[in-house]
Amino acid sequence: MNNITFLALDTSTEACSVALLHKGEITHFDEMAQRTHTKRILPMVDEILAQSAIGLNQVDALVFGRGPGSFTGVRVGAGIAQGLAFGADLPVIAVSNLTAMAQAAYEQYQAEQVLCAIDARMNEVYFSQLKAEKVRSEFGEFLQWNEMIAEQVCSPEKLTEQLANLQGDWLTVGTGWQAYPQLADLGQASQIHLPSAKHMLTLALPMWAQKQVISAVEIEPVYLRNEVTWKKLPGRE
Repeated sequence: MNNITFLALDTSTEACSVALLHKGEITHFDEMAQRTHTKRILPMVDEILAQSAIGLNQVDALVFGRGPGSFTGVRVGAGIAQGLAFGADLPVIAVSNLTAMAQAAYEQYQAEQVLCAIDARMNEVYFSQLKAEKVRSEFGEFLQWNEMIAEQVCSPEKLTEQLANLQGDWLTVGTGWQAYPQLADLGQASQIHLPSAKHMLTLALPMWAQKQVISAVEIEPVYLRNEVTWKKLPGRE
């Protein structure tokens, strides 16, 4: 872990964040930047690299929040990640924003059973139910998050249906629970409302060890809604 350098970024929600793992230390910047992601994300990347006196070409892999999240935010994050990774010839690790919040729940609350929901507007939420399992890698022991209910976009009513037989202690993370009053009684509420790039770094380590990496041209944002499309780099399939 001390020999690995990862740069992570996320713009998929109203939060905008970058984080750096370098020499075993994690540094991060988090801002609320609902309509200024495109203006803020690259200066934040430059600042965090300068703070550690390294260049982008010294990074081992680029980590990014691949969604789900707002249509514009997910596109911005994927586009910036693609441009940076392509320009510096970096491998990419794509991390779920819902899983990043589950990781935050473990780090802040030691929760290993997490219900994740981000407000998707239009009376829908991006939702997943995740349960942690401890696994060992060359970087030590880490959590692997297993989907009990796979990532989806659904109505609050459909979410409630799917959790009708919920048993045990489950922590809720994300903006979805506050956005829809009918969800308020499900699980135990946390103070984790939005994903952050710093939690993506921890998730990226076992993925790196398991060679779960892609190239810049393989980047695909995850919207979960079917009616949106993504354009890859010009001239590339």
